[in-house]
Amino acid sequence: MTTIPTLTHTQSQENVIHHLLGQSLPDAADPVELTKACTAFVSVLVETDDREIHAALCERLLHRLNQLRAHCDNGLPSYLVEQVVAGEKLNACVPECWQDASLQVDYARALTHAIAGGTLPASVAKELTRLLHDMVWLLAEYVQESDMTAR
Repeated sequence: MTTIPTLTHTQSQENVIHHLLGQSLPDAADPVELTKACTAFVSVLVETDDREIHAALCERLLHRLNQLRAHCDNGLPSYLVEQVVAGEKLNACVPECWQDASLQVDYARALTHAIAGGTLPASVAKELTRLLHDMVWLLAEYVQESDMTAR
């Protein structure tokens, strides 16, 4: 009987991590591209227990979140300003008090810093990583929703 070699989950996961950490985005990447990169990082981050990989993912995630925060500092896009001036209510996936992307990015950055510090008990770090995962996915949905509204 012949055994056919296949990739194990570990090898496959290592390839994904290597590809993800080697991936680069231009400084001019738009918010949708940045949030897609962030969701990729947190999706792998929530699945890894390796400290080195964990640290590298946190570092890359922080870099992307900082790029995204810079977009937030540029002010509201003109289409959103027009909607606010016209008094239109935005139907968003987040509560009205969170409809400031910069606030969501700041929360995600704070969680990433806390997790990356390596000083939290393992159970707390695991739960905060899950919370970070959900925050980043919610942020991505909000940004993509805003992008769709603009079109």
